[in-house]
Amino acid sequence: MIAGDVLGLIGAGLAAGVVSTVVSLASIVSYPALLAFGLPPLTANVTNTVALVFTGVGAAAGSRPELAGEGRRMLRLGPIAALGGATGALLLLVTPARTFELIAPWLIAMASLLLVRPPSGGGRGEHGTPGRIALFAVTCYTGYFGAAGGILLFAVLTAMFDHPAAKLNAMKNVLSGLANAVAAVGFALFGPVDWSAAPPLAAGFLLGGWVGPKIARRLPGHSLRYLAAACGLAVAIKLGWDSYAG
Repeated sequence: MIAGDVLGLIGAGLAAGVVSTVVSLASIVSYPALLAFGLPPLTANVTNTVALVFTGVGAAAGSRPELAGEGRRMLRLGPIAALGGATGALLLLVTPARTFELIAPWLIAMASLLLVRPPSGGGRGEHGTPGRIALFAVTCYTGYFGAAGGILLFAVLTAMFDHPAAKLNAMKNVLSGLANAVAAVGFALFGPVDWSAAPPLAAGFLLGGWVGPKIARRLPGHSLRYLAAACGLAVAIKLGWDSYAG
């Protein structure tokens, strides 16, 4: 890989890391970039997941104000997210993706619509069984398919907790990072990762993940939820078109 390719992947990772931490859509930047650099689709997918781990690292470092006081809660929710990511990665390695491709647009559209409804004024909390099941299901999806998985997770956390959007976004970044990290281990061991492309992309992700929370906390009011919802609906329409009409 020549120097221009390395710089291009760092730039793509930087942009994708910011997009990931703000509106949860890293792959709309990084996955096409990997394809443009000549990687086959499956290799691009698993390489992207491995590099995405560093977005979570950068986001955790950049979200310390929002994560203050959430340590115990994240320790309780983290294992659920990790187990979901591991389950999703296993499913990706042993099953065809067609079923999830057909379901994904509907899941993303419903989650996006949930984000624009007025807050209910009180979350159900992480101790409720429905919330834990939803968290596991969404992180399983993140490990398996991933497109707009952060938006699904943001919607689940919005239903579980009555927190400001910036705090929910920070929690989402950490939990999705855990799910990606566990999935990445499986892909690193058993998937066709391109190890020449992963490091520069990861470096960009790390920087973008650190910068993204600084942007998110400056968005006024509920604009973060509305922006994520709009982007999610756009992705749902695009995925739906590709899956059903393509």
